[in-house]
Amino acid sequence: MIVERTHVGLDVHAHAVVAAAIDSETGELIRRRLTSDSQEVVEWIRTMPGPVAAAYEAGPTGFALARALRAASVRCEVLAPSKLQRPVGERVKTDARDALHIAKLLRLDEIVTVTVPSEAQEAARDLVRAREDARRDLMSAKHRLGKLLLRKGIVYAGKTAWTSAHNGWLRRQRFELPGLQAAFDAGFEAVMAVLERRERLDEAILALAADSEFSGVTHRLGCLRGISTLSGFALAVEIGDWTRLDGRRIGSYLGLVPSESSSGQSRSQGALTRTGNAHARRLLIEAAWHHRSQYSAASPVLRARWELASREARERGDKGNRRLHRRWQAFKARGKRNVVANAAIARELAGWCWSLAVMDA
Repeated sequence: MIVERTHVGLDVHAHAVVAAAIDSETGELIRRRLTSDSQEVVEWIRTMPGPVAAAYEAGPTGFALARALRAASVRCEVLAPSKLQRPVGERVKTDARDALHIAKLLRLDEIVTVTVPSEAQEAARDLVRAREDARRDLMSAKHRLGKLLLRKGIVYAGKTAWTSAHNGWLRRQRFELPGLQAAFDAGFEAVMAVLERRERLDEAILALAADSEFSGVTHRLGCLRGISTLSGFALAVEIGDWTRLDGRRIGSYLGLVPSESSSGQSRSQGALTRTGNAHARRLLIEAAWHHRSQYSAASPVLRARWELASREARERGDKGNRRLHRRWQAFKARGKRNVVANAAIARELAGWCWSLAVMDA
């Protein structure tokens, strides 16, 4: 077992890195203010008495520094900010104090780390998050345009909005006031632009899902109802290494377990903790609703996804689909509220996803 002699805490910002190093043998404390250039940080850490370990908080600067340090054979950990122990009662917070605090926690091994993704995984994750941004932007653009018309008393008489018929109805809208017409045109153009952006991102995701290191997991996850190729690929890249979790822990990892405040003989549970990856949690919550409807045989769409997976994955997916539908029926018979039942189904669905993701084939 390697025991590091020097422990370095880094407070990383966009334009500067504040470092604090503790020499465990001499007790010497070394401080330095560096630029944000990763190579400069690596070169300074190399001057420390070795072996050296370094750590910094996860944040908007990403994982480039961690990769550079690991490439230089320096153990570098990226800490989860929400799990970082904070000094009680301390009212002074500076970059230098934060760096020293991280160094002390690293020396005591009192840290909770996050997984540093590979560059390919991070690129794929950026892609699915760009698609998620497009989804939100599209929802906002549609709401703005719809509310603009509603304020003028104009309501679509058809059954379903945002179909080809609805788009044709929107294109025929004309207003006498130039300002109102300009506002409407801008709103409609915004919807069309976001739709086009989302379609381009969908094509890029489908291409990666068909031929990348995430294809196998994506195809196996697609054996479950509610998880399309887009959703399966997003879950695959958001969670990354599924083997670091297990079927029991993945629900809490994604914030799908109830919060709890218990003491003595009393036990009180509240709403979902909503910790962890919000994007993956939303995908599972939405997928869980699909298991409410009757399941006797796979639909043509589901069978098409099954063709991409192994026989073992198809059998596992079919077993999960039947189990989750029975669970929905049991919750319904007990009179559970739909949103509560769906959260429980989503938690169990996460476990089924894990079982498929870690399969060998």
